[in-house]
Amino acid sequence: MSLVAEAFVSQIAAAEPWPENATLYQQLKGEQILLSDNAASLAVQAFLQMCNLPIKVVCRANAEYMSPSGKVPFIHVGNQVVSELGPIVQFVKAKGHSLSDGLDEVQKAEMKAYMELVNNMLLTAELYLQWCDEATVGEITHARYGSPYPWPLNHILAYQKQWEVKRKMKAIGWGNKTLDQVLEDVDQCCQALSQRLGTQPYFFNKQSDGDPDRNKTGRQILTPERPAPPRVSQAISLQMPHTPWSAACGTDEVLAIRK
Repeated sequence: MSLVAEAFVSQIAAAEPWPENATLYQQLKGEQILLSDNAASLAVQAFLQMCNLPIKVVCRANAEYMSPSGKVPFIHVGNQVVSELGPIVQFVKAKGHSLSDGLDEVQKAEMKAYMELVNNMLLTAELYLQWCDEATVGEITHARYGSPYPWPLNHILAYQKQWEVKRKMKAIGWGNKTLDQVLEDVDQCCQALSQRLGTQPYFFNKQSDGDPDRNKTGRQILTPERPAPPRVSQAISLQMPHTPWSAACGTDEVLAIRK
């Protein structure tokens, strides 16, 4: 978000209190939503819960196309529609709700560094597993992504989305990676987060309202509703007992939760 856009959103958001009928939109939970989108939605819900802000979750088959950015989740608050976790956090912050105000500059810098690690590694790995691992694509991704739509639209939309993700993977240097290389990257990322946490369940010593579910990214891969290939599930499950980090840490705000 640009500085001008951020300033405009902040001015508009600060003018009105948080309404009781605020709504979060995502894809159909049982048969359509993929693990990366589900993790993003859970992260937003966890953040809003920690801020004590009520939100109603609404599932729509066309939520991705309703979103102003083409990504989910997005929230409808008053006259404002805001999509993705980062902009949502800024929008909420403009209304006076922040989880990182008690952190000093060193902690904020450290938090941003770990957030880059999470965003650049784990979220990218989720997209790779969904759209670049042929076994997952054939068994799970295409069927779920296109499930609300009739033939042949279901196949057209799924292949279109796969082409977009693969193009992104090539642009960031992941186009030629193997599944073993991706799993090794995920393992190293989980170990880095575990070393930072040690025996502590959260990153920073700041009290907050609510206690978000932990290990969201791993749980999305392991959940029966969104199964992954056995090798992927095994790799993630080996790290789960040793990584008390949360996929709710989708922005620097969300990492500033109590330990």
